[in-house]
Amino acid sequence: MSTDVFSSHRHGEQMVLDKARTAVIVVDMINEFCKPGGAMVLPGYEKLVPHQLAVIEAAREVGAPVLWVHDVHRANMRRDREWVKRTPHCVEGSWGTEIIEDLGARDDEIHIIKRRYSAFFQTDLDMTLKDMQVNQIVVFGVVTNICVRSTVHDAFFNGYEVVVPEDCCAATGPREQESSLYDIATHFGVVSTAADVVASLKNGLALQQV
Repeated sequence: MSTDVFSSHRHGEQMVLDKARTAVIVVDMINEFCKPGGAMVLPGYEKLVPHQLAVIEAAREVGAPVLWVHDVHRANMRRDREWVKRTPHCVEGSWGTEIIEDLGARDDEIHIIKRRYSAFFQTDLDMTLKDMQVNQIVVFGVVTNICVRSTVHDAFFNGYEVVVPEDCCAATGPREQESSLYDIATHFGVVSTAADVVASLKNGLALQQV
């Protein structure tokens, strides 16, 4: 994609992940969006899993926390804002809200419940990260152009340095993936790859922008 005149006014500074102040946030890798039988399944989730696991395992190895975000909605609400625009999904207590088994989420890791697209909106994610003295976050999951992007925006607004590994995310289509990652890279954070995130966490190497 060619650089537009407006977005070309950007800094090219490099970023290195500091394991002591970095957290990995996995957004909505849940049955409802990934597995057959889910209410809104995004085909091809399995292509993301190896890259996601590489980042998750690297974070665990260096002692950086991994946080799991679940989209969860209460039944019998008079007007759930997401359900105004989207088919009912992720009902509280259902199989659909659980993290897919492929990723091996642990009970002793932090799990965040969100009711809206952003993992920050009216949750305790910001407070939790601050209590862990984290100010760099690696964000990925599904879908890039909705929940991942909303979370990245709020992370930026709250003062975090944000990295999105492109091969750990999927959008609702190629156009949405390209556009969302372009906007994140030019306005909100760094778009890199799983391999570069792993190298930065383990070896202190600078992230390469894609």
